[in-house]
Amino acid sequence: MPHIPDAPSKTSRRTRAPRLIWLLGPALVAGVAYLDPGNVASNMTAGARFGYLLVWVVVLGNLMAWLIQYLSAKLGIVTGRSLPEVLGQRIRRRPLRIAYWLQAELVAIATDLAEVIGGAVALNLLFNLPLIVGALVTGAVSMVLLAVQSRRGARHFEFVIIGLLVIIAIGFGAGIVIAPPDAAQAASGLVPRFDGTGSVLLAASILGATIMPHAIYAHSALARDRFRPSPERPTLTTLLRATRWDVTVAMVIAGTVNLAILLLAASVLPGVAGTDSLEGAHAAIAAGVGPAVATLFAVGLLASGLASTSVGAYAGAEIMHGLLHRRIPLLARRLISLVPAVVIVMIGVDPTQALVLSQVVLSFGIPFALVPLVAVTAKRDTLGRFANRRLTTIVGIVASALLIALNAALLVLTISGV
Repeated sequence: MPHIPDAPSKTSRRTRAPRLIWLLGPALVAGVAYLDPGNVASNMTAGARFGYLLVWVVVLGNLMAWLIQYLSAKLGIVTGRSLPEVLGQRIRRRPLRIAYWLQAELVAIATDLAEVIGGAVALNLLFNLPLIVGALVTGAVSMVLLAVQSRRGARHFEFVIIGLLVIIAIGFGAGIVIAPPDAAQAASGLVPRFDGTGSVLLAASILGATIMPHAIYAHSALARDRFRPSPERPTLTTLLRATRWDVTVAMVIAGTVNLAILLLAASVLPGVAGTDSLEGAHAAIAAGVGPAVATLFAVGLLASGLASTSVGAYAGAEIMHGLLHRRIPLLARRLISLVPAVVIVMIGVDPTQALVLSQVVLSFGIPFALVPLVAVTAKRDTLGRFANRRLTTIVGIVASALLIALNAALLVLTISGV
């Protein structure tokens, strides 16, 4: 069993609540994954087609996401290793490690595809740039953001991503301030129910876009990098308490923004044609609420693409390092994952179809991230006395089974064309 120190130093004993705010950050960065263009498309379509019916799915997804992201961060803090690093040590046979890396790499590329396309569409809406130019600009800006992480460290990277998170919240939340939803109908959406296979498909899509494999891989690495052992580091107990607050704040922000997107669509876009694409949703918002709100929506979409693609590239680099025991420069890794997205845009694939395809690929990756996470955080030989309690493990298993089942439903319904 690894040595799990928790002896309080003089510095840590002086830690008070006001200092906890300076321990926040990793979850806010990982939480950007819950506000990527795939989430926007799923929530917008759900609200436009089914009104307030699937509000409960967004709430349920965020509750499950809280537990999953906390377990990921706890693994990174207590062990000082990311989930890919832990799995890279546990999977002894190299062929199996390579196979696991290939599926994780495919997930990272699919994630990047959705996020680069989202940024490209946003630049097209704002400045009428061709999609291929927008994809290249999105990739270039994300490389600049990653350079901040490489050269200035985790804290500066967090500040940049959190700044983009604020822009995302304003951009996607402005609409419900101008056109507030019906409170009674919104509350009725908290009752779990479906309305045909179409609503089941969208529910699975919302959850598939919410619980993303790369966010699980990334959060353990972000927490590891931020809280490396040092004489000034607080105790593990203090760090885990701060992490619970960090994850709570991140999930409240992500959940509120996702709900705002769905509620906006439910209140002003029901029955409007073309809202199953980002371009169509933007046009409908401009017609229904006004061009100012539509512009803010596009700005939020751009910030979403830039922030989430940077975090996705960070996750991809960690996956390669942890599983293959090879580390390449982060910017070089960014170019590797950017090429497939640019090629798909270049050959003229419809952006909405590409987003749907990316979500299907992400569905394949869900079990490979969730099941190992719950398993390793339940083991005392990995986390010592910080291993999951029995109830936590049970809830994690139930949440994993539900997510895997819904993602399987998403695959079946998408492939069958229902």
